[in-house]
Amino acid sequence: MKRTQVLNTYQIGEVCQIFAKDNPELRGKGGCWGIVNHVGEFSCTVKTWDGEYAIGLQHLKSYNYLPAECEQMRVICDRIGRVYSSALEETVKNLLQSLGKLNRPYLTAVEDKLLTLLESEYGRIL
Repeated sequence: MKRTQVLNTYQIGEVCQIFAKDNPELRGKGGCWGIVNHVGEFSCTVKTWDGEYAIGLQHLKSYNYLPAECEQMRVICDRIGRVYSSALEETVKNLLQSLGKLNRPYLTAVEDKLLTLLESEYGRIL
């Protein structure tokens, strides 16, 4: 049988949801969102709140956000990423991970206040 090749239609800056499925390299990333920052033939490099991952097309699904919503998500990703480090308390890491799994392109007022507090507490505000 001949394999059908899937055309990579993702674009840089697009926000996608990650599906870990049976990929052990994506363990813990299922349900997280990320921002495409490189488009390859069969995969994309996606930036998440805690790093960058090369992910096959079968493990991604676009949220189909508008460009302004994608930009909002980029700002949120950058904010979360500045706070994240391996020396954080477990509760803080869990909160950041929860924000990294939001299914909407914005933070609520309470979520924004919590993230702002963490930014000030950890001294990483720009």
